[in-house]
Formats: sequence, C-alpha cells, structure tokens
Amino acid sequence: MEEEIVLCAASAYEQKFYLNPEFDTLPENVKQELQIMCVLYTEDVGGILMIVFDEDGNLELKVDHEEDDFFFDEIGSVLKIKELQQTKRDLFESLEMFFKVFFL
Repeated sequence: MEEEIVLCAASAYEQKFYLNPEFDTLPENVKQELQIMCVLYTEDVGGILMIVFDEDGNLELKVDHEEDDFFFDEIGSVLKIKELQQTKRDLFESLEMFFKVFFL
C-alpha cells in the first residue's frame, strides 16, 4: 500500500481549509498561497481538494466529491487541476524539494 502524506486540503462541504501541522515550518506566504489556491478551487468547482505527497515525495492533487453532489463540476475540475499544475509549477517543485529534504 502506498503511503501518502496530506499536505493540505479544502472542502466545499465544510467550507474549511486544513494544513497538516507537520508542515507548520513552511513559510507563511507559502501556507497562504496553498490556502488561497485550495479554497478558490473548491469555491469554483466544489468537492474536496487534497494536496498530497506520495511515498517518493511527488506532489499530487487529489479531488473527491460526494456521490450525490450534482453541483460538482467534473470538467471544470479537470481543467482547473491542469491550470494549477501549470501556474503553480514553481510552488509545487519547491514543496517537493522541501518534502524530500525534511521528510525523506
């Protein structure tokens, strides 16, 4: 079984943002950028967005939604994830570097 570590998550259902306390040492501006990115994503398309590290330290954006959530925008979600992977590439790469240095 693959070990994943959740960096942060946002839920449109609970309207909450979660940052894993293990990552409290991240710079404040990085934590804010993650929060803004996740919250805007869930406001846009709904559902739940989780940013996780796989066992090799690669960053993944995982999306989930409740089965009966007819407001969840599946196409919008795919597009938004692609957009985030492009526009936030530098952020994601530095987070992977941080993770590999401090956690692996």
